[in-house]
Amino acid sequence: MTDTETGAPATAPPGRRERKKAATRQAIADAALRLFLERGYDDVGIREIADAADVSTTTLFKHFPVKEALVFDEDAVHLERLLAAVRERAPGQSVPAALCAHALAHRMADKDGDPGFTAFFDLVNSTPALRDYVQNMWLRHTAALASAIAEADGLPEDDPACTALAHFALEAPRASRGQADPRAAVVRAFELLERGWGDVSGRA
Repeated sequence: MTDTETGAPATAPPGRRERKKAATRQAIADAALRLFLERGYDDVGIREIADAADVSTTTLFKHFPVKEALVFDEDAVHLERLLAAVRERAPGQSVPAALCAHALAHRMADKDGDPGFTAFFDLVNSTPALRDYVQNMWLRHTAALASAIAEADGLPEDDPACTALAHFALEAPRASRGQADPRAAVVRAFELLERGWGDVSGRA
């Protein structure tokens, strides 16, 4: 079967089994986040989360192999957004500027925005295990981001400068910890990357 407009193979809608698995996974994640926000991450046990989601602990671990993963259940979505920030950036916008905008939009709490969004970031920032997990989660995407950067600026895929920019761009939000103005700290870190990348890409 193909898409009638593009001629590309059509994506079949998920079957009943896949929909049920997705619904179970979402129910577990929702129950975990609700309990974590109510009582704190360290004070909630796996069995409590399973009971709240009406599943067994075995089922819970099939979907989330470690407790920290219960808070970050959209890793693939995060990667898609990260790569799109580079590939779909505005004309004339540099790669570091695009990655800075992505970091501010998706990795920093907006105190004037959605209170649920802010509460989530407060939970993560106040829990060492979650802070370490989310940072390692982002760093797993270094290679994919480096490849997208190389493609965007016409550099060899194995150019170490692309890997360095990817790594430091993903590490930059860590610079905001303990700062009076976390968002300003992230912007300052990316300003440094911007200056260095201008020399590498020939766009200084």
